[in-house]
Amino acid sequence: MIIGVPKEIKAYEERVGLVPHCVRELTLLGHQVLIETQAGVAIGFSNADYKNAGAVIISNAKEVFTRSEMIVKVKEPQTEERVMLSRGQILFTYLHLAPDITQTKSLIDSKAICIAYESVTDSLGKCPLLAPMSAIAGRMSIQAGAQSLEHSHGGKGLLVCGVPGVEAARIVILGGGMVGANAARMALGWQAEVTLLDNNLATLAALDREFAGQVTLLYATHETIDKLVSRADIIVGAVRSPNATPPMMLTADHLPMMQPGSVLVDVSIDQGGCFETSRPTSHSQPTYLVDNIVHYCVPNMPSAVARTASFALSNATLPYIKAIANKGYKKALMDDEGFLNGMNLIHGKVTNKAIATHFDLHYTRPTVALSMH
Repeated sequence: MIIGVPKEIKAYEERVGLVPHCVRELTLLGHQVLIETQAGVAIGFSNADYKNAGAVIISNAKEVFTRSEMIVKVKEPQTEERVMLSRGQILFTYLHLAPDITQTKSLIDSKAICIAYESVTDSLGKCPLLAPMSAIAGRMSIQAGAQSLEHSHGGKGLLVCGVPGVEAARIVILGGGMVGANAARMALGWQAEVTLLDNNLATLAALDREFAGQVTLLYATHETIDKLVSRADIIVGAVRSPNATPPMMLTADHLPMMQPGSVLVDVSIDQGGCFETSRPTSHSQPTYLVDNIVHYCVPNMPSAVARTASFALSNATLPYIKAIANKGYKKALMDDEGFLNGMNLIHGKVTNKAIATHFDLHYTRPTVALSMH
């Protein structure tokens, strides 16, 4: 199979779809990997590194798209990339379609086979291709929140860990999944006072075993959130609804309850956000103020640590890329129900029920759609 890796073009996105050691694994199996020139230069990989791994260096994205049977990316295809997709071409990347009807309709029109990293599940119902980026984003959320508390970013001028004689920051984490658990681990490392909320008792029990009383674990209700908001220095939004916009955890009415200079870190922003006053920002301008509350809402947080993130993502996606390349997409998807869950669109048909419902589009069962082509 011919596998293409274009250079990411979304603003401030420095990750790359495949790192050289994963390229080598594919070329040793007899597959051809096309890498757009300088695709990995921002994270320390030269064209020579990719050539040594067996890749063919291509001078422009258009040729990568034209020649490739499968496109492997990191972020959702941008407008100029979507027009280069062709019918029957496989696109394997993060899509996050729920907040983006424009992208959804464009990909439907492309007739490409669109498999979303975030929709792939494993035998336990977990999301193995979302997990590495969620772990990174969760850990970074505390780092971002700590920096945002500084006066220069509009914060209240609080040191998260405190010093002897001065209390540490109070951090509230909404959601106990991969993002929330990693945020809690980091917050403990920063010696903060940590409270985590979730509405899944099994999740809370598992976190209780891990943290052994170091983190206050509470069942998430509106009343509990209302009580915590006024005390929190940093609130991390770490909730996720598979293939849909996340639930709204804080409304605009909560902001006056908070102390001026407190911080909201909305890690759910790539799905639309879980705070009513959230809007996407960028790494160059990550924060803004609403009612004197600092909002940090960068959708692609892991791109700030692009080298670490690229290795973690490539390691996770490689087995699935191998499966498609070795078996063909139909057999690879039919052999693995969790992998099939990742197929959002095929030949203009919407095969992700949540996305179809969200946008009021016709839904086709994945197995039916695969059997039609």
